[in-house]
Amino acid sequence: AANRKLQPLANLDGLTQLANRRYLDSYLAQQWKAARQEQQPLSLILFDVDFFKRFNDHYGHLAGDRCLSLIGKTTQMTIKRATDLVARYGGEEFAIILPGTPLVGAIAIAKQIQGAIQTLKIDHVDSEISDKETISLGIACLKPQPDTSVDSLINAADTALYDAKRQGRNCYALHVNEYANAAEID
Repeated sequence: AANRKLQPLANLDGLTQLANRRYLDSYLAQQWKAARQEQQPLSLILFDVDFFKRFNDHYGHLAGDRCLSLIGKTTQMTIKRATDLVARYGGEEFAIILPGTPLVGAIAIAKQIQGAIQTLKIDHVDSEISDKETISLGIACLKPQPDTSVDSLINAADTALYDAKRQGRNCYALHVNEYANAAEID
């Protein structure tokens, strides 16, 4: 009984009350397996709070904690389906797993999250791109193939996230590879 009570706590990030990295990795592996069996798309969005170190340096770590909590809560409220998962990936990074969601659907969700974060109007005077806090998002979608692993999806989303940062932040970028269905981009 004690273990059953502790299990949910072991899967939660203490600050944001979202799923933690441990649970994210487990859930992503489950969804990858299911997507491969059903030949369904699996989308992953990784996003990063822009210039968060500067935010912490200017406003302090308690304000930084409040910022991350608010962004996490807002992102969770934006996600509608029970099978979708929002998790804290690490530091100021978050991840969203979208089972059965094609690339075009993942783009729509990324735009909704970006808009929801912008409506928070969190002050950020030390940002290079805005006087409000912004996020950069990397989006990837794959239909798992026998010769691919879940790492290929994570790497694709991570590559896209860094592309968004190189493009100036406060935007999203896609990573399309040989397994993505190009028709899903349009």
